[in-house]
Amino acid sequence: MTYVLTFLIALVIAVVATPVSMKLAKRCGAIAYPGGRHVHSRPIPRLGGIALYAAFWIAALLIQEWDKSYVLDALSIVQIWGLFIGSTIIMVVGIWDDIREIRPLIKLFWQIAAAAVLLFFHFSMDVISLPFDRSLDFGALGLSAIGLILMLFWVVSLVNTVNISDGLDGLAAGICFMVALLLFWSANGIDQVPAAHLTLALAGALLGFLVFNFPPARVFMGDSGSMFLGYIIGGISIMGLLKTATILGLVFPLLVMGMPVTDLTFAIIRRKLRGQSMATADRGHLHHRLLDAGLTQRQAVLSMYGISACFGMSAVLGAMGQWIWTLTVLGVVFTLLIIILMRRTAMLAVFSRRHSK
Repeated sequence: MTYVLTFLIALVIAVVATPVSMKLAKRCGAIAYPGGRHVHSRPIPRLGGIALYAAFWIAALLIQEWDKSYVLDALSIVQIWGLFIGSTIIMVVGIWDDIREIRPLIKLFWQIAAAAVLLFFHFSMDVISLPFDRSLDFGALGLSAIGLILMLFWVVSLVNTVNISDGLDGLAAGICFMVALLLFWSANGIDQVPAAHLTLALAGALLGFLVFNFPPARVFMGDSGSMFLGYIIGGISIMGLLKTATILGLVFPLLVMGMPVTDLTFAIIRRKLRGQSMATADRGHLHHRLLDAGLTQRQAVLSMYGISACFGMSAVLGAMGQWIWTLTVLGVVFTLLIIILMRRTAMLAVFSRRHSK
């Protein structure tokens, strides 16, 4: 019952706070205008991340005050404070980027700085549990620095993975909603109560935000929202889960991020082959391919939800030890993604050559 309350509190606050963030965005000039690589046809406010931030943290605070059976241990309190401070930094940077725009390298610097905050609050990847009752202890091997670097890389990578997935109405919010539910399933399965409450608070906030963000969207989460989501998912996934679950118990729930990761990988390869910077924006992402193929925004988003759900299914199957089915589902989904990305790329290249003659 407590879990349900956490979810509902976050959902209600998000529904109330999102319209407020829309008005605030209009006053601050944080508006996404149509044109270029953008697919929307009218100006839309893009400070929805503020509503996500408020719903998540207010729900996390209220549930601790109202439910006395939900008692945090000392380590969890310290880690939640670290998560709060770091996510606040990433939120402020995101808001500034939504209003004024920040150069990619400066934004990356602040992403690393926000991730580094967690180092002072006992977030670590020094010890990683592996399958078959084995573990990898970097500290015992005198390689603690590797554990710290892995944690920084993990959080910053998720921040940018969610950021790049925010290309269509409701896409990033829907994908992160699935991630939050799967992380709750993982945390609840190993009795990590603090992490379970946080993941449900995140899921509730996202569902409430989707009321306004599902296509046709009335608000965008902006970089403030996408970076906040990536940061929270990265932090929660380290918060206790790595210390009691196998590494597969962590990685498989996050396989639902497989679609944006694949999209990001292809984007990097595509830009490098063209001699462009990795930070260069283009219209070669998966959602652009689906739209170019004739799908509407809603159809494209639902298609990508389905792909992400398949990744999530493989996560559950893997955690249950159904390796053959896991590899089968992953193989089919990856093949589908590659066909969409590569085939459309080839067709567009032929079209371009015809019109250049």
